[in-house]
Amino acid sequence: MNKAFWGIMVVLIGVASILFIAFFQTITNTDEHNSQLLKEVTEASMWDAVDYAYHRKTGYYRINKEKFVENFLRRYSESANLSRNYKIQFYDVNETPPKVSVKVTSSSGSFNASAVLPNGETQEGYDISNKIDAILETPY
Repeated sequence: MNKAFWGIMVVLIGVASILFIAFFQTITNTDEHNSQLLKEVTEASMWDAVDYAYHRKTGYYRINKEKFVENFLRRYSESANLSRNYKIQFYDVNETPPKVSVKVTSSSGSFNASAVLPNGETQEGYDISNKIDAILETPY
């Protein structure tokens, strides 16, 4: 009987370990997906928003703020994970020189743990934040 309980304990510890690893792998994969997506979408949206008429006239690059935001939101929504909630914040969009600062926060609605923040508010679930400060790099 004693050996049977040891066998049950080993199986339960194994199942708990697999669940623990699967949970943190989901968080890690989501963070990696969001950061790569943020990087690629930011660069592509900046190139889409370049004002080529201004470039031909002056030789300097300039982006259109509204066009950048529109392209960013369209591209990000096409590739984002539909089971997560996203909050996209644009902190700084400079037209000349082309520079943007974007923060994307994603949260899962399925994880129901709550945390008490220092200001006393309660936060449900977990958040993964990725921030990028990008400058448009030109070939010359």
